[in-house]
Amino acid sequence: MTDEDIALFKQMMEWEGQRRAPPDGFPDLPDMPAARYTSKEYFRLECEHIFRKSWLFAAHIDEIPEPGCYMTWHNAGDPIIIVHGMDGQVRAFYNTCRHRGAPVVTEPRGRAPRLMCGYHNWTYKTDGSLVGVPQRQDFGNLDMACRGLNPVRCEAYGNLIFVNFDADAPTLTEWLGPLADEWVEFRFDKIRLAARHSFELKCNWKVAMEANMEVYHVPYIHPETVAPLVDAQRNFNSFYPNGHARMLAPAPRQTDRAHVRAIESPPNWQRIETVGELGSTATQSYTLFPNWVSPLSDYFVPPLLFWPTSLNTTRLELVTMALDWGDGPPPDLWTVPDEAMPGGRQMSQIILEDTQFGEAIQQSMESAGFKSVPLSYQEARIYSFHQHCDKMIGIEQVPPELRVKQVIDERWVWPRDPRIALMRQAGRTLAQ
Repeated sequence: MTDEDIALFKQMMEWEGQRRAPPDGFPDLPDMPAARYTSKEYFRLECEHIFRKSWLFAAHIDEIPEPGCYMTWHNAGDPIIIVHGMDGQVRAFYNTCRHRGAPVVTEPRGRAPRLMCGYHNWTYKTDGSLVGVPQRQDFGNLDMACRGLNPVRCEAYGNLIFVNFDADAPTLTEWLGPLADEWVEFRFDKIRLAARHSFELKCNWKVAMEANMEVYHVPYIHPETVAPLVDAQRNFNSFYPNGHARMLAPAPRQTDRAHVRAIESPPNWQRIETVGELGSTATQSYTLFPNWVSPLSDYFVPPLLFWPTSLNTTRLELVTMALDWGDGPPPDLWTVPDEAMPGGRQMSQIILEDTQFGEAIQQSMESAGFKSVPLSYQEARIYSFHQHCDKMIGIEQVPPELRVKQVIDERWVWPRDPRIALMRQAGRTLAQ
């Protein structure tokens, strides 16, 4: 990010703090249909089109560090295997033997030069090709070259491994768009996996995720945890192609910097020296469509991942990644020891605050009293996210009563943004 970019974003944050109404020309956000959170039909469309066509974070290379290492993964429905091939290449396959459909591997993790189905010992190389069939003579004209494991698209961004079930989807780099360049300073090629834990929530995945997509709630839900770090009034949201977004907010002017440094600089964490001024002094949180939300700073990359397990249940994954922490305990931003379960972990105070109302919200949404969702300008990231959900599904495939109107158009997608001109005009007016 250039010095000019940094100066611009700092000016935009100050401009946001001074406005007394939504920016001129920003579209009014129509109410969203309530049933987007409760409809079985819409949930089916999400699973079929959003989670089958998007790039999904699946693994870190630390989980399969050596050739022959593999892990199973099933957060998006179909069970798959992610394999560090003997040739050094990382691949993904459906965990389904081409013989009778048994899982090829049953252990969550392992290491082997070959993958052998335990049912009839059909054996595959780590590149997915079938190389062993017991009593091969009884299969007649079986063409083993056509019976390799069925692949799932698999690409990496630095040390992070993503999968996509859609053969026609864009590449991962194309999917990331501007984020691929913006994230370079955070050294995704160097960060290690420090912690990864899952928790079950009793609410729709969007209910859980949207609690992390706006700062409107921060003064009320997080008065002692997040509020000292984030000035909700000077928050600037950017919309990106492919449904991604970014929030950027400085610390409140009255913030106790010693308190902030104590949070940002744990004793055994290495600072990511390449991170610039904004990543070091402000809070910036990225939404990576469809289900990743993460603050990025000069100490950590800690994504929260929201996986739908049913219409009204969600698996929340809490991940911490950082530079090598040496001989000390691995850092874990989102969980703390569970005193009731030796060796177990529970959600940290911030996550507990964000998830505390999920089940009650879901129950309330399922009542006759929940009609629609009005959103403010500060919640526009959520509206933009819903717009892209419908685009991924195909707007014409969404029942009319469930659609959101496509009111945030390309004019507002970064790097185009009319608010920049409004901010500069306001600055010229004040100067006069």
